[in-house]
Amino acid sequence: MTDAFLYTAARTPFGRFNGALAGVRPDDLAANALAGVLARAPDLDPAAVEDVVWGNANGAGEDNRNVGRMAVLLAGLPASVPATTVNRLCGSSLDAAIMASRTLESGDADIVVAGGVESMTRAPWVLPKPDRAYPARDVTAVSTTLGWRLVNPAMPKEWVGSLGECNELLQEKFSISRERQDAFAARSHTLADRAWDDGFYGDLVVPMGELTRDEGIRPGTEPGRLAALKPSFRPDGTITAGNASPLSDGASAVLLGTAAAADRIGLRPLARIAGRGAHAVEPQMFGHAPVEAAEKALRRAGIGWGDIGVVELNEAFAVQSLACMDAWGIDPEIVNTRGGAIALGHPLGASGGRLLGTLAKVLIERRERWGVAAVCIGVGQALAVVLENVTDEVNQG
Repeated sequence: MTDAFLYTAARTPFGRFNGALAGVRPDDLAANALAGVLARAPDLDPAAVEDVVWGNANGAGEDNRNVGRMAVLLAGLPASVPATTVNRLCGSSLDAAIMASRTLESGDADIVVAGGVESMTRAPWVLPKPDRAYPARDVTAVSTTLGWRLVNPAMPKEWVGSLGECNELLQEKFSISRERQDAFAARSHTLADRAWDDGFYGDLVVPMGELTRDEGIRPGTEPGRLAALKPSFRPDGTITAGNASPLSDGASAVLLGTAAAADRIGLRPLARIAGRGAHAVEPQMFGHAPVEAAEKALRRAGIGWGDIGVVELNEAFAVQSLACMDAWGIDPEIVNTRGGAIALGHPLGASGGRLLGTLAKVLIERRERWGVAAVCIGVGQALAVVLENVTDEVNQG
């Protein structure tokens, strides 16, 4: 077995629902991220990419028919470069990176690109096929943007609630106040805005048309302003549009390879994929699943929370992020130091790649050795990855 390393990362800016990227097809978003990450390795012959593993959660519209392969072709890579598309909902691109790392470790390839895409704006409405021709009844179009659709009636009712209602249940279980949630959300916007102003995202993001910056960031957001928003899922609830991630459009990519591929890639590796973890819980408790996924990844890396200097946790909802952080018992100041999904956006299939790219860069900037990327996933799952900084900027002991 050999090690898998992250060499570089790139993503599009994340656009708001019906925002600047509303007119861009998801396969074009994917192609832009794929071309963008390869442009960061100009010495690499694209024909040397041995596989592309791409994440996508919806796949019901223009992202159908293996959007990873469409990205390869639209980005102008040689037709000899293969690709596959994987779906683990919100964790799809993190899953793609995990699969790619296993491919490298097994010796089946030396250079693989992983990534993901989602256009939640362009996700279509679908009509179920009738059980016979010309039914004498109304047929309802179902949105594929987010959450359950065309639910199997055999599923228990408690499993198929809305994502927001599931997180209200999580709030009840762990007694996480509205005030904490709003403060966490305001921090996300503040840190994301500061990161952009400081130039942190400049070399991670490739423009998409006229959009050059994440569109959902609201500078000056304060907890007091968020406190005025009405609950979204229960009249007396705590979750609002302000303390949950927005519907978003975007794509991300990471270039992974073995140590032996460094000369062909023309770069030195940034981080080693040191541990991976997947975990599942009852579907309604999906927001808490990262707790054990990260524990598994840490055990497989041979380290503990005391070794971790940086955490990138996807902020699907403030409440589930806080529940995970509380369970881990970590310093909140090491989490999402450049903002999170509440501000940056959460295009489902693309968020995992964003987490990895950001994590690797923050590890280097802060001269930390170990970091964790984790994401909760609808229907009761989560994934986590441990990265080890392998650059000269960190004392490897």
